[in-house]
Amino acid sequence: MADLYLTERSSRRCFLRTIGVATTSLAITRSSHATFSQVSRPVRLGLIADLHQDVMHDGPTRLESFLEAMRGTLPDAIVQLGDFAVPSQANRKLIDSFNAAHPQTLHVVGNHDTDDGYTPEQLRESWGVKRSFDSHDVSGLRVIILDGNDRPPDHAGGYPSYIGPEQLEWLRGELQNNEGPILVLSHQPLAGPWAIDNAEQVQQILSTASDRVLLAINGHSHIDYIVRAGDVSYLHLNSASYVVVGRDYAHESYAREVHAAHPRMASICPYREALFTTLTFDPTNGQITIEGRTTEWVGPSPAELGRDKHPDLINGEHIAPRISHRQLTRVT
Repeated sequence: MADLYLTERSSRRCFLRTIGVATTSLAITRSSHATFSQVSRPVRLGLIADLHQDVMHDGPTRLESFLEAMRGTLPDAIVQLGDFAVPSQANRKLIDSFNAAHPQTLHVVGNHDTDDGYTPEQLRESWGVKRSFDSHDVSGLRVIILDGNDRPPDHAGGYPSYIGPEQLEWLRGELQNNEGPILVLSHQPLAGPWAIDNAEQVQQILSTASDRVLLAINGHSHIDYIVRAGDVSYLHLNSASYVVVGRDYAHESYAREVHAAHPRMASICPYREALFTTLTFDPTNGQITIEGRTTEWVGPSPAELGRDKHPDLINGEHIAPRISHRQLTRVT
């Protein structure tokens, strides 16, 4: 890792497609320098969300573009943030390629990863994970993974979006027992649009460790968005593949034979190239950098279809084929 930044410079042009994309900077919660002392050098994670192998016709190609970029940037770990691939035999090669790409691969369970009748136990076995919520040490950075698929007591049907009592108690213990910097990962959002049912409860727990929680990152929403709640910043990482528009806006973005073989693609607006990013935490100044990447729509955009997905979101700004370049500066 000593030549990490030299490697990044040489590969930057092929990884980043960010001409014309502005850098977003904002302050994140205060902390003492002692919080960062457990991290001796910059830590980098490769992140990809919502590949949706079971919807897209070109999931393996999108994943390979991510893995190729990571071979050039040498992260300390690679992470997929859910809605990745059901544990079918047909997906075995794709799952194995992700797990074999790095010594430390981290999985977050999405709501669609047990579609088609698969069980959570089958998924964990296929992905090679012991449990759906866990914590990991990544070069001194504590990475906490939460599972937003717990079933609430009053569940009315559909995909659950909730973190249950057992997980919450475990989370409290993790925050109390780790004195260094913490990154929180989930599939479903913990704040902002489409947040889990008990989002405020989780936010209150994370706020008790806001001096150490650097950032919470989710997938699921397929948007480019960041929000702050209770002195913790929450980043919605855009999908690798598309935005959902729904059956009422069904259309064909690809050739007819592609849609015939993959009928669920009629309800999406796909991205031409895969979106993914790297996150780098620098303990010397507390700065977090999210590398930007942008592509274009295949076929009409949600705005061109007349789709307004959420009252808090702007087409072309939050709903766009990009991951914005961001520098989050911690005030010490």
